[in-house]
Amino acid sequence: MLEKYADLLAPIYQFLGCETPDSWIDEAKKPEHLQALLVDHMHCELKAAQSAAFLIRKYAVDNASAQTLLGWIKPYEDFVYRKIGDGQFSASKNELIGSLTAKPEYAYNQDILDKMVRLIKEELHHFEQVLDIINEKGLRVQSLNASRYASGMIKHVRTFEPAALIDKLIIGAFIEARSCERFAKLAPYLEPDIGRFYVSLLRSEARHYQDYLELAQQVADATNPQRFDIAARVAEFKVIENELILTPDSDFKFHSGAPLQAA
Repeated sequence: MLEKYADLLAPIYQFLGCETPDSWIDEAKKPEHLQALLVDHMHCELKAAQSAAFLIRKYAVDNASAQTLLGWIKPYEDFVYRKIGDGQFSASKNELIGSLTAKPEYAYNQDILDKMVRLIKEELHHFEQVLDIINEKGLRVQSLNASRYASGMIKHVRTFEPAALIDKLIIGAFIEARSCERFAKLAPYLEPDIGRFYVSLLRSEARHYQDYLELAQQVADATNPQRFDIAARVAEFKVIENELILTPDSDFKFHSGAPLQAA
């Protein structure tokens, strides 16, 4: 099922530097963990959209466009966090895209806007697809505590600009690349319909990680590439990300580390 994706996955494995431990796959493929896996996956899709929206609002658009963007995400947040709505989302959200205007200060603002809007659109679509599977399987949507994964990287973000923006973009690349790697590793062990769905996500997740890296390089090039060496910073975050993936983790999430009981 995955042979034709070998060329797509090879640079992701190289970028990440380590593969998901077999012990995590052993836990994730257990039928009793399907509820936790899918619900956390759904949450991750929303968080990915929120993170992209944050980058647009903070760095790329004016206040009016920022408010429009918040309105785009709000029905999904209401459904997940406030239990408002029936899980049916209007297709009119696509009409918002053309109403967002990039700030002119930096040329890369338009690229941040374009790439992140496309990412948000795709992540929210994936959210709806996962929600459909959850409903079809008779599972329940529930609130979840945050995993250590993203926060474990975010705490290393530098506190001055544009270094902070570069770090956030690099973290986004690692999250998307790790998602792609886990979809590929897990797909053969899940129910066939879920496995096919996970394989269908590989191309978009691979593109998302590339988009984040390209934006990080653009920001560095537009400021001071000698001072903001993206390759060196990627290497630093690789060490951090690998530790989060390989070390024992008491929680089970889509991006959790090695299961504690298996360590």
